[in-house]
Formats: sequence, structure tokens, C-alpha cells
Amino acid sequence: MQFKDYYEILGVEPNAGDAEIKTAYRRLARKYHPDVSKEEGAEERFKAVNEAYEALRDPQKRSAYDELRTRGYRPGDEIQPPPGGFGGQGAGGVDFDEIFAGGGAGGGFSDFFEQMFGGRRAGGFGGGHGGFGSHAGQGMPPRDTRARLSVPLETVYRGDSVRVPVLGKTFDVRIPKGIRPGQVVRLPRQGQQGGDLLLEIEYAAHPQFEVDGRNIIHLLPVAPWEAALGATVSVPTLGGNVELKIPAGSEEGRKLRLRGRGLPGTGGAANGDQLVELEVQAPPPRTAEQTAAYEALRDAFDGWRRS
Repeated sequence: MQFKDYYEILGVEPNAGDAEIKTAYRRLARKYHPDVSKEEGAEERFKAVNEAYEALRDPQKRSAYDELRTRGYRPGDEIQPPPGGFGGQGAGGVDFDEIFAGGGAGGGFSDFFEQMFGGRRAGGFGGGHGGFGSHAGQGMPPRDTRARLSVPLETVYRGDSVRVPVLGKTFDVRIPKGIRPGQVVRLPRQGQQGGDLLLEIEYAAHPQFEVDGRNIIHLLPVAPWEAALGATVSVPTLGGNVELKIPAGSEEGRKLRLRGRGLPGTGGAANGDQLVELEVQAPPPRTAEQTAAYEALRDAFDGWRRS
């Protein structure tokens, strides 16, 4: 398998902070999203950006990756997992691996990512003991096995099932609607030596949405004339696109609320909302007419400066 430079993919330096990494991810994910990008190879770039962000957004994954990267590997270098891998065991002697159902929003991740973090193959970087089943033996008492399960936000919104490969088997796991990060889905008697398999939920990174409690935040690019004059535009939500009215005179950073369009509430709690934050973008002029229009706009607003 080939080494991947996740920092290079996101276009950031290895010492970049979390905020810089997130900003780079959001910019590239919007640029290469298959639903909007017309660039050649956009889908593959989109998947690569998602994979890089999934690796660098989590401190533990990033630390493990940085340790490997310091060994001098460069993009395209062939790399083989060393005997025993780089992984270890979690507290209490129970293996704690990470499972990614479908690789989150961007599709399946590369072999390099799975070997580095998945712990599903013998000798992988993330599982120094060859995965969950390697400790099984006759006469050993049952014990619970814990794992983290990264699920797309759409799955949490709808309450769908995901297919999870673990312990040499594949399970169709029902994800409760509105489940929160840190909550556990229990699969009885599917762990090591007949114990339970406990899947701790985490949300997969999403190219269009961020999560704030049960609210969903979406950054919406709008043209200057849409912000100034008002417009009705199509906005993605976890339940599908909806029409949103942008009031005239809107400014950069204004937040518009779509009530009930966030993550579902549980236990009697109300559904979250979707907050749409406006990002005013000026498209570059590509024709003489567009250049003239910008010149006319400049003349009409001569002397204006934001206070």
C-alpha cells in the first residue's frame, strides 16, 4: 500500500492548528463536492479530502499518523505494516479499535487509512494484535469488546442501518434516530469469547454540515446581489434540499434559521434547527459584459468602505 500525505492533500502545514485544518477541509469539500463540481477527477479529490480530514481532526489519529510521517515517508512510497503494528490495547485489556461504516460521507477510505486506523487486518497499524478476534481461546471467560463506530449524519437523522465488518463477521446495525456521540449500541454475545460488542457512536465529518448540540450549521455561499437585493435559493439539509428566502440587505455572517431541520430529539426533546450562515462571495468576471457590470457597481458605490 502507498503512503498518503494528508497535510499535502488539505494544503496545510504539518503544524497547522485545528481551526486551519477545518477551514481547509470545508473549502476543498465545497470545491470538489460531486453534486456541484464540474472539475475532472472531482469525486476522487472529494474522497481524498474527506479521508485526510477524518485522519487529522481526531487528536489520537493525528498523533499516530504524525509518528509514522516522521519516519520520512513521502506520497506514493510503498509501505508495509511492521510485525505487531504500531497499535496497542485499551484500558482493562479490551481492544479498542475504530470501525468506519462506509467511510462516512465521502465513501470508502483507502487501504492505507484502514491499515493505519481500522485495525481490521492482521498486522495493521491500528491493531497490534490482529483485530478483535485474536485473543479468543478455549476456556476464557466472556468479556465485552468496545469499538467506536463513525456514522454519517444522514444516518443519525433518519435512523438507518449500517453494515459493520468486525470479528470476521458483518453486522447490519440499526442506528437509533437522533443518537448522540458517546452513546453505545450493544450487540449481545458478539464480542470476544461470547461477550457483548459495544459500539460507541461518533459522527463522521461532513463536507456541508457542522454539529452544535442538536443544531446543524451550514455555510451558504451567496452572491453580493443575492445578499443585497434578497433571493430565494435552494439549501441542502439532512432531509433534502429546501427553499430558503434570503432577506434583502443581508450581510456576511448573518444566520438564518430552519426550524426543526437539525438532528432529531430523543426522550421528548425537541428537534434541533439548521442554522444557515451566509458567506458573501463575489464571482470573478469572465466576460467583457461582467467586467463592465463590476465597473458600474464600483462607480455606483464610489467612496463606500465597511466601517
